[in-house]
Amino acid sequence: MGKEELRKGMLLSLEEIGWIKRNQTENDLQDHLFDSLLWNEADCIGVTVSSEREWDTRTIIEKAWEEGKRVCVPKSDHQTKGLDFYELTSFNQLEKGYFGIEEPLPEKTKRLNPEEIKLLIVPGLIFTPAGYRIGYGGGYFDRFLSDFKGPTVSLLHSNQLVDSFPIEPHDVPVGFLITEEGIQKATLVN
Repeated sequence: MGKEELRKGMLLSLEEIGWIKRNQTENDLQDHLFDSLLWNEADCIGVTVSSEREWDTRTIIEKAWEEGKRVCVPKSDHQTKGLDFYELTSFNQLEKGYFGIEEPLPEKTKRLNPEEIKLLIVPGLIFTPAGYRIGYGGGYFDRFLSDFKGPTVSLLHSNQLVDSFPIEPHDVPVGFLITEEGIQKATLVN
């Protein structure tokens, strides 16, 4: 089964999660993130602004602001298929971008160097225990992660964790996975 079929199947599966279970899962994911050393040691968080079908990140962004952390969100460059991160201090600094994703307005925000990001929360749909992920397509995050040296984590429901899928040479795993059950270091299997 190819990545596109896996994506479609997981999107359907996630749509079947009821509102109450979804809300509880988001609360659990956020609690595990906020209790982690990864979060507590980071003064600058890189994170996407979630769409309706993704796990909520607006609460995460608000919590970071409340704790005095810097928050930066990506803006995609469709010519290079790269990402640039901009510091966000208000949701008013966002606009609908590519695929309806909320992205920062460069004229209202400051671009940050990747080294300034002390924890990057990476979106995705399907994950392996080794931290490999199938995202929403385009490879933007894999390109960014190929040079990013800071800690990375993804938030997912345990149903999004699968034993394996075909790994491509450009795929870059995240370092940690947070499910409703807790946080785990991604483990490469020999």
